[in-house]
Amino acid sequence: MASGVPLCSDKYIMIMNNFTYQYPVRQHFGKGCAESAIKEEMNRVGKNVLLAYGGGSLKRTGLYDKMVDWLHECGKNVTDFGGIMPNPTYAKVQEGARIVREQGIDFILAVGGGSVIDCCKIVSAQAKLNEDIWEMQYAKHQYPTEFVPMGAVVTASGTGAEQNNGAVITHTEKKLKQPLVGAYHNFAVLDSDLTKTLPMGQVISGAFDTLSHCMETYMGKPQTDNLSDEINEAVMRNVIKNLRTLIADPDNDFARGELMWDSALAENGLLKLGKQTDFQCHMLEHAVGAYTDCNHGRALAIIHPTLYRHLLNEGKEKLARMAERVWNVKGDIVEQTAALGIDALEAFIKEIGLPTRWSELGITDESVLRAAADTCLLMPGCCKQFTRDELFEILKECM
Repeated sequence: MASGVPLCSDKYIMIMNNFTYQYPVRQHFGKGCAESAIKEEMNRVGKNVLLAYGGGSLKRTGLYDKMVDWLHECGKNVTDFGGIMPNPTYAKVQEGARIVREQGIDFILAVGGGSVIDCCKIVSAQAKLNEDIWEMQYAKHQYPTEFVPMGAVVTASGTGAEQNNGAVITHTEKKLKQPLVGAYHNFAVLDSDLTKTLPMGQVISGAFDTLSHCMETYMGKPQTDNLSDEINEAVMRNVIKNLRTLIADPDNDFARGELMWDSALAENGLLKLGKQTDFQCHMLEHAVGAYTDCNHGRALAIIHPTLYRHLLNEGKEKLARMAERVWNVKGDIVEQTAALGIDALEAFIKEIGLPTRWSELGITDESVLRAAADTCLLMPGCCKQFTRDELFEILKECM
């Protein structure tokens, strides 16, 4: 867990923030590691296991039956919790928490991508609370301290959700899609074989989410060079290279594994050490998603280039460094280099087949974008503090 503490003296304002780093999630990484990892971990947990998953793909691919067999071989009682949707709802969280309490669940095993894993983080917390976790966090500004133990088996990488205790949940009644704090996993299983049945479009969307996480961390404060950002540059280059490789050769196990580890590194706190992160693009996408239920990675691809052009003046130094070190482009002056980097990002988005306009996601109503701009969380780590009218203009330019 990383925590940033601003330094007080103006003399040191360009230095990385102080931090304390402790990381609780045990990692099992490697092609074909799932069975041995799960059986090893089940020796450490209670008897009653909640098996959580999304739609029907887990059963269609046969992985559901394998999971149940492995759990039974470990002497576990298995309770089913399926149907977790791509943008998990608060109602689904409450359903899961109720099952945990009623069935006396000792351990939650989340099998899926970011949506399943995020949902289970909050289920883990809500099951231990006697109050509404949304109101607890947003009205009282208090956070849970007790959790039902849990682990994650990643079948769709990109979000890095298995690496942290943050979750994004859609509160349908409130028309809000916002972060909540839940449980860390005891362990995460990163077996690239489990991602092979994913449609390539979903792989691409997930990998772009990883790249977005990297960029949103990189563009935060401080804006000067630091080790966390230099590691980040390497991860961004790796995402770009291996996504291109995997699109050209979907059977390339090495590229698939690299993207999985990129996703983990982007969200295990390492790149964020000493940083106040940005994530204004993510908050803007979440706000649009609350009204449209749009795909997260695809919507990020639409917003990113336009948002960066709107903060070109304030973020030009950092955008220029990313242009040179990640996109390998350089102009005659800093502003030109920064602009060329944004152009390179937009060209990459088109190259990998992601959308660049809302109309490609079926979003054509400006009033939805206005509502999103009006409810979006404003991020203090962004190098430009946008007004809501400015955010609306950014969203409109993406029409």
